[in-house]
Amino acid sequence: MSVRGLVQGVGYRMGCRQKAIDLGLSGWVRNRPDGSVEVEAEGLPDRLVELRLWCEKGPQGAQVSGVTSGQVAVAGTDWFEIRP
Repeated sequence: MSVRGLVQGVGYRMGCRQKAIDLGLSGWVRNRPDGSVEVEAEGLPDRLVELRLWCEKGPQGAQVSGVTSGQVAVAGTDWFEIRP
């Protein structure tokens, strides 16, 4: 998933990681050089929908202008991390 807007420098990755952990999801989140944030998550479909809804708003201070999602191969990890 790619999240565009004012999403860097506002705690977006930390908030996304916490939300994913709360939902029992695994995967990662990272800042992209173009100013967007990239998220890859896996888990139960309804929990992934909840994460996407959170991503569409983000934490306080974020201004999300768009979210694009797609499917990637399942990695089978059991953690959610912030990547550089």
